[in-house]
Amino acid sequence: MTLGLRPGEHVLAIPTHPDDETLGAGGTIARLTGEGVHVHVLAVTCCHRPRWGTASTTGQRAEEFEAACDVLGVSGRAIAWLDTEQARNVHDHLPELIRLIEDGPELSLNALRPAALLIPADGAVHQEHQLVHRAAYAAARPGGAARHCPRMVLGFDGPEDRAWSAQAGPRTVLVDITTSAPAKDKALNCYSSQLRDPAHPRSLERIRAIDTATGAGIGADRAEVFTPYRMAW
Repeated sequence: MTLGLRPGEHVLAIPTHPDDETLGAGGTIARLTGEGVHVHVLAVTCCHRPRWGTASTTGQRAEEFEAACDVLGVSGRAIAWLDTEQARNVHDHLPELIRLIEDGPELSLNALRPAALLIPADGAVHQEHQLVHRAAYAAARPGGAARHCPRMVLGFDGPEDRAWSAQAGPRTVLVDITTSAPAKDKALNCYSSQLRDPAHPRSLERIRAIDTATGAGIGADRAEVFTPYRMAW
């Protein structure tokens, strides 16, 4: 049982953008779904704005997200804010985002009552990732009977975070993804608009290298690493 999760239990992942779930935890998600765990993904924000790299539209991003989730075996999936004012200015809507993660109608802590919550790790390079970390961390706080409290809360990185992060917490939970790495690679290839050239951290070559280096620490071909914020039994 990966991370002690049993078949039939639920996991909720809160990536900042469509693709972050695959970049940081795709192998773990595929391993969990292969073991009968129901994984749901709520991507927070997606909007069209100028950026480095290949141009893409929000429609293309949404299609890539759906395709990647299918490959990983994800159950429920949604993009919370797609081309909205909230999507363009996440920092102005943190209370709203906290409430959405806590008590949204479908993909939320109270709706799913997940055993585990996967969130962006602290110390992220990107500002929006930091904001979503703060919101998800606040939503997972103890709240008595009024708020579901997942017994496990883990933070996942993006490839840039592993290469350039000054304030990262301890990454001490490792998951062997050797058998599920092909699914991660296939899901990454769904995000053709987001992958970069081989020299960039957000390239298949560099992501595989990160997973391989992480796996070496536990004698596995490839692994993913997480920051533990809550581990309760």
